[in-house]
Amino acid sequence: MDEIFIKYPLIKKLNVSRETCLDFEKFTSMILDKNKEINIVSSKNANKDIIMNRHIIDSAQIIDFVDFNYNTTCDLGTGGGFPGLVTAIVAKNMKKDTKIKLFEKSYHKSSFLVEVSRKLNLNTEVIQEDIFKTPELKSGTIMARAFKPLPVVLDLVHKKFLTYKNLIIFMGKTGKKILEKTLINWELEFEEKKSISSEDSFLLNIKKIKKK
Repeated sequence: MDEIFIKYPLIKKLNVSRETCLDFEKFTSMILDKNKEINIVSSKNANKDIIMNRHIIDSAQIIDFVDFNYNTTCDLGTGGGFPGLVTAIVAKNMKKDTKIKLFEKSYHKSSFLVEVSRKLNLNTEVIQEDIFKTPELKSGTIMARAFKPLPVVLDLVHKKFLTYKNLIIFMGKTGKKILEKTLINWELEFEEKKSISSEDSFLLNIKKIKKK
């Protein structure tokens, strides 16, 4: 089992259990198998090392920001399960009861999410619909990774969620400029966390959203 820590040294920064790491490896294998049929990840990234580092470890670093005191956590556009399924894996092994709601409008990806959740015994609810067309929602933590531009996500949360605890957004190499422009129109209470998987990236943990 120590091989995984040697092969993926970034995992040590996550402080997750051995059981969690085993589930990460199982999830990675399922992605590679399914990727032969549909693009869960791009074909050029269909490699175990890339999936583990770029997608799974990158997704798992939000755990310190997720509030597990609430019944539900929402992933706005989970795609292949990033970060929603990864969060569900960590939550299971931390013995947390929070249900992870995975919004994904693609039928094929949604079917994959259900399959992974069943095989890994994850506490999830896969909602195969366009999040922009859903009725009003309530959540604890809300998360979004590679979903929509920051202003679009803020507008969605502002309009659709009656209550929420916090919003976690993954920001890339142009994130600082995007945040600067966004703050012209939005008043945010937030904290930043430097990404462990990319020098140029960071996470935003937003507690309050108000339109100016």
